[in-house]
Amino acid sequence: MKEQDRQVQFHIQCGPGDVGNYCILPGDPGRCRSIAQYFDDPVHVRTNREYETWTGTLLREKVSVVSTGIGGPSASIAMEELANLGVHTFVRVGTCGGIALEVQSDDVVVATGAVRMEGTSREYAPIEWPAVPDYQVANALVRGCERLGKPWHVGVVQCKDSFYGQHSPGRMPVSYELEQKWEAWKRLGVLASEMESAALFTVAAARRVRCGSVFHVIWNQEREAAGLDQKESHDTSAAIQVGVEALKLLIQEDRARKRS
Repeated sequence: MKEQDRQVQFHIQCGPGDVGNYCILPGDPGRCRSIAQYFDDPVHVRTNREYETWTGTLLREKVSVVSTGIGGPSASIAMEELANLGVHTFVRVGTCGGIALEVQSDDVVVATGAVRMEGTSREYAPIEWPAVPDYQVANALVRGCERLGKPWHVGVVQCKDSFYGQHSPGRMPVSYELEQKWEAWKRLGVLASEMESAALFTVAAARRVRCGSVFHVIWNQEREAAGLDQKESHDTSAAIQVGVEALKLLIQEDRARKRS
């Protein structure tokens, strides 16, 4: 049996009717309940492995939130299986670490592209392929930031597979490569580092679905290294609110296009 022909999807354990056409993708299963509280009539559908699914409505449209775990491999599995069930619009709501000095903890970052320093996307597209979000989704996220009035930034993020390769590059056998590339990202103005968007943007292109990403900045190791004011923030509510607002905008715009 082809995976896309399954009724109940292998990993997320959801079937037809369990999810809406619009879906928020956090990494942490623990965030799903709090995100679902922004929906009308949220219902817990399923939990299997790192994948927790809740479904409700926004503006009378069926929507879902599904956690993806950490990193591109598990995130791509979630997107593949949700696309099999008819999801056509994805918003990743996650966390990141700042790189550019102007990006401070508690800020919000919207991705316009992702550095493909990970492995999952390479099994979908040649490295020359740019990992970029859908324009409509990215635009809706920017407008969500504007409406919310929280400090925000828009630009390129870096994606990697190794969390500790970023935070302890000097002890890695390939430190020469990690440290030189990190310097390159800084010189190129990359805003922040995270672990899923490069894979999600590339899978979305392959599956012909829409995807964008918004992040809460936990901290910025470059600001700390520069002796600038630094704190650590784990309040993801602003990024969640931006993601929900973006979904509402997309639902309204999709309805308007259908009417026209």
